[in-house]
Amino acid sequence: MPFSFPLARIKETIVSSSSPSANENIPPIILVDGSSYLYRAFHALPPLVSSSGQPTGAIRGVASMLRKLIADYQPEEMVVVFDAKGKTFRNELYAEYKANRPPMPDDLRSQIAPLHELVQEMGLPLLAIEGVEADDVIGTLAEQATQSGRRVVISTGDKDMAQLVSEHVSLVNTMVKADTPKGYAEMDRAGVIEKFGLPPELIIDYLALMGDKSDNIPGVPKVGPKTAVKWLNEYGSLSNIVENAEKVKGKVGENLRDSLEQLPLSQLLATIKLDVVLDKTVTEYPIQAGNKTALRDIYTRLEFKSWLKELDKKNVEGAGDKTLSADKEVPAQAGGNYEQITEKAPFLTWLKRLEDSTLFAFDTETTSLNYMEAELVGVSFSVEEGEAAYVPVAHDYENAPVQLERDWVLAQLKPLLESDSHFKVGQNLKYDQNILARYDIALKGIQYDTMLESYVLDSTATRHNMDSLAEKYLELQTIRFEEVAGKGVKQITFNQVPLDVATPYAAEDADITLRLHQALWPQLCEHTRLASIFTELELPLLSVLSKIERTGCLIDGQMLREQSNELGIKLEQFESQAHDLAGEPFNLGSPKQLGEILYEKLSLPVLKKTPKGQASTAEPVLQELAQQYELPKVVLAYRSLSKLKSTYTDKLPELVDSETGRIHTSYHQAVAATGRLSSSDPNLQNIPVRSAEGRRIRQAFIAPPGSKLIAADYSQIELRIMAHLSGDKGLLEAFNQGLDIHKATAAEVFSVALDEVSVNQRRSAKAINFGLIYGMSAFGLGKQLEIPRHEAQVYIDAYFARYPGVRDYMDEIRAVAADQGYVETLFGRRLYLPEINARNAMRRQAAERAAINAPMQGTAADIIKRAMLAVDRYLIETALPARVIMQVHDELVLELDADCVEEVTRGVIAAMSGAAEMDVPLVVDVGMGDNWDEAH
Repeated sequence: MPFSFPLARIKETIVSSSSPSANENIPPIILVDGSSYLYRAFHALPPLVSSSGQPTGAIRGVASMLRKLIADYQPEEMVVVFDAKGKTFRNELYAEYKANRPPMPDDLRSQIAPLHELVQEMGLPLLAIEGVEADDVIGTLAEQATQSGRRVVISTGDKDMAQLVSEHVSLVNTMVKADTPKGYAEMDRAGVIEKFGLPPELIIDYLALMGDKSDNIPGVPKVGPKTAVKWLNEYGSLSNIVENAEKVKGKVGENLRDSLEQLPLSQLLATIKLDVVLDKTVTEYPIQAGNKTALRDIYTRLEFKSWLKELDKKNVEGAGDKTLSADKEVPAQAGGNYEQITEKAPFLTWLKRLEDSTLFAFDTETTSLNYMEAELVGVSFSVEEGEAAYVPVAHDYENAPVQLERDWVLAQLKPLLESDSHFKVGQNLKYDQNILARYDIALKGIQYDTMLESYVLDSTATRHNMDSLAEKYLELQTIRFEEVAGKGVKQITFNQVPLDVATPYAAEDADITLRLHQALWPQLCEHTRLASIFTELELPLLSVLSKIERTGCLIDGQMLREQSNELGIKLEQFESQAHDLAGEPFNLGSPKQLGEILYEKLSLPVLKKTPKGQASTAEPVLQELAQQYELPKVVLAYRSLSKLKSTYTDKLPELVDSETGRIHTSYHQAVAATGRLSSSDPNLQNIPVRSAEGRRIRQAFIAPPGSKLIAADYSQIELRIMAHLSGDKGLLEAFNQGLDIHKATAAEVFSVALDEVSVNQRRSAKAINFGLIYGMSAFGLGKQLEIPRHEAQVYIDAYFARYPGVRDYMDEIRAVAADQGYVETLFGRRLYLPEINARNAMRRQAAERAAINAPMQGTAADIIKRAMLAVDRYLIETALPARVIMQVHDELVLELDADCVEEVTRGVIAAMSGAAEMDVPLVVDVGMGDNWDEAH
């Protein structure tokens, strides 16, 4: 999960007797939900258009509201918050979040940029934070203000904000007239209770129960405001409602029980985040004087004639009628003594400093993030905090100054960069290692990597990029790449950035890297096992992954293109077949048209509805319908082939590197909280294997002539780790005897002889084995096995009766997690669980499930990483003609000469099986073939 939710909600903070009391003599801090007002102004007010055709109605409406707020409250601090472009963490939690919202009207979209400009030139701080919504930024600022005892007024029309109301925080809606001193709707704690029938601290539970059709948040079907209020007043909280779900009668009670697994998600989606990382605290956003010159230009362009007259008449504008000023606040940045080197003498002086230093920070600037195509533009160094140098070597914009020759600079640096005895620190040095390899420099002496230091210290942290780390650990704001290169289609490559702009940016990278290391490494050293994870696992793995990335995979592009053509023909056939079955043509990719055909024309039974009340055409629903009806079966086949074609057979040939003729992925070490690797461009972790068509894609991953591929895969590694961690005698015995663990479990659970276990019994046992690792409930198991909930509970009880050590382990790990706030893998990697002691039962239970699963999944991740290091050492020591080309979950794929398959197979099995010492053997299955499918 990319974001964590704070344990202490603002509503819990304000009821504490230790909460600071607000000073009523100080004007409140005003937080404005700009996005909410923008939409409301656009739809509620008459459309206005300037003579040039620019829509202006929403701009005028929002600006009028801001001016009224300033006049009414005379605030000293005020922040206007808008939604940033792109998806947020809620989309990662739930892909369907806001999926049904129509696209923004062009007439509204064209007003955003002018409005942002106007707000800023009025002297008002404006925030739009990527990855979160405006609500989350406002919630965070409100929380900060509450903690400092300041009064907050949130100006919004969004009902979800009611969860933030407290003795310090109130809401106003300037677009709703009311009989109040200011003439518009105001809402304090009593107002929330009057409006909703519930206090602010129950609003999240209220929203989770009802869901939200506009945001596509699933709730409990048929539960509206009255039912939600009734239940919450009766049971006191959502967690209590869940615990008493069996007592709720009627159809709505059935709906509640059917929704139990999705309610935690609904609650998370409805919860406003209170810990967004911001550059400043809420009291550091003072209103500035407006920029008269800029405002005159804006009012003229938008034809706001009355405001233009007012501006000229009063000679004032902005907050509190402050005198206009053209000066604009410049955000504080790290800064330092940064040197630009374009001559040999100062370069050689710096080279000597680097050679004499015990550790220096190093960074490259390039033309691309694609390490296989990027050209080196410059390098930067730092040996002391606040001091750094940038050596440009390939800035080629018009009239660019003369720079040192790239080949000469690299020739001077090569001995230093390839030295094991000269220690380097960097941020994501794997990328720099890949870049230097393009220039025949093998980067060595990699002693530290700040991205990995941060990741090992706390893998659950939101981000591990330099900008975020500088804010978190150094409280500094760095220069963003967009500030020097621009954004979107207008963004230029770094070789086009002027040297006077490029130098502070590039030199700062090296300086901040050194500072981050000095802040992070002492913290890591406080935890011996974490330091070992860094030095013995993650850091050496960096170079191994670099080697794998640059090696790449050979694919048969012609085979994939032929498959794409075949899939295209099959898709046309399925489409024609679907049209025949429907009796008319329709768009198979349109859920709306498909729903009309299935449920209105063909009258198929409605098995499930969307949060908006429409009959669902989701894949699980179609799969169930396909058991009896032909059209859903055809649609499923169409969807499956369409995804294979667009995602794989069409795309993979386009990713082949023009120089190597191979595809080169990027492996990410600092993404998954459990320690697992991920990959992108392409994502090799998700190459399909289940269907025949999917396996054909793996057949296109081929060995060169005279070579073979071998795939080495750990067998049931997480179950083996469970056996070791739990110490359960039954599981240990089954694994040590080499039994089929699912069959052995079935024999125990169903009390039958091992040789009498049926296929269905083994299937059920497999679901239990893996389900318990991931914290599956009886409800979930029953749904998967298509059996009643009580019968699934009988299976689970029987399992724990036969394997009591597993239950003991689960109880123990939950208690350990609750006590220390984190769990560890076998090797000491930590996963922090901030909600393990949450008051909310569903959040606490989710954290408990993670506490059970994370040590197993994390240990499996550690083991495959240890295996990669061991296999790499084996291949170096033996100098055999073999190389690792892929890592996918618990599997390594190697490309090797055909005449050394047996020898390499033996060596790889030995290296992988010896990657960890446990109470059960690590079994490695190895296959060989001319392509990945054959080998797997």
